[in-house]
Amino acid sequence: MPSLSKRTEGFTDSVIRRMTRISNQYGAVNLSQGFPDFEPPRPILDRLAEVAGEDFHQYSITWGAQNFREALAAKQSRLMGRSIDPNSEIVVTCGSTEAMMAAMMTVTNPGDKVIVFSPFYENYGADTILSGAEPIYVPLYPPEFGFNADELEAAFRQKPKALILCNPSNPCGKVFTYDELKIIAELAEKYDTFVITDEVYEHIIYKPFRHTYFASLPGMWERTISCSSLSKTYSITGWRLGYIIAPPQIIDTAKKVHDFLTVGAAAPLQEAAVTGLRFGDDYYRDLQAKYTEKRNLFLKGLDDIGIAHTVPQGAYYILLDISEFGYESDLEFCEVLARDVGVGAVPGSSFFREDVNNLIRLHFAKKNDTLYEALNRLEHIRKKLRKR
Repeated sequence: MPSLSKRTEGFTDSVIRRMTRISNQYGAVNLSQGFPDFEPPRPILDRLAEVAGEDFHQYSITWGAQNFREALAAKQSRLMGRSIDPNSEIVVTCGSTEAMMAAMMTVTNPGDKVIVFSPFYENYGADTILSGAEPIYVPLYPPEFGFNADELEAAFRQKPKALILCNPSNPCGKVFTYDELKIIAELAEKYDTFVITDEVYEHIIYKPFRHTYFASLPGMWERTISCSSLSKTYSITGWRLGYIIAPPQIIDTAKKVHDFLTVGAAAPLQEAAVTGLRFGDDYYRDLQAKYTEKRNLFLKGLDDIGIAHTVPQGAYYILLDISEFGYESDLEFCEVLARDVGVGAVPGSSFFREDVNNLIRLHFAKKNDTLYEALNRLEHIRKKLRKR
């Protein structure tokens, strides 16, 4: 038999999704894969029920239904501070996962290099490799997860085609400051580099931090490919509705990539989601308040247990320090945690290029009762997990 593609030789299955399966196997509270256990907004669900009886069961326009793109353009124009053309500056994708892959394939050629901050969401390295490009990793330093400007410029000197910017960041919850974004912008302009942003947590920010859209910085619209989705904002991760926003010359190519990758996102779900895109500002204030409450509840519980952890500035993840337990493998720790304590987590090593095995990722996008149950189980972690 002929050999298979070499692109995936270094891949495993998704560690995040694997930990969901392990959590299910042991009946653990699943704080690994980042999806909520509460319902989406009722108006979106009500519209979905109506759509089932209407004529939205065939292909929509390949790059997104007209009314979806118009509603999205109106929302993001207000937030990004520029008028976005729904016809020439948007592609609707099958989740932000496809948006990121389409963006990578739009701007990179085999052999190009791409800067990736570490820690990173596990797809970024895979996206780069599947595109035939080579990742250049630049570390973010805890506890604030800032970068060293000299190290970043050293990466830019390797003449990368693009930089991937996750803001707010998964897994560390960092919100990049305006000054940090300006440094990235200046280097991107100096070395003529694209910036691909992943902004799926754009509305989950904790005061006093503020999210700045990279494309809104002076001179950055022309070289920014903004990727995001509706998954986290409206608690509809299973709907797989994402998008790319970029200048027309970039979108023209992204449309072609998207067309041959997936044809188009689900037509009935786009129609139902238009309702959410038309929500007023009060929805996003309430969303911030809801997640602030959950963050405070979860962090206080961890503090009461006495386990060291990060404090997220945005998104809904924390990194828990498991050094005291003495495990050489954070993956083994997470498997034992699910089995013996009943809480699902993700090994931190899946997010870091560096040799890190003392961190695990938990998330708090859950009902308060679910978080209390997880904390009740974690309270007994030292009794059930003996130090190695």
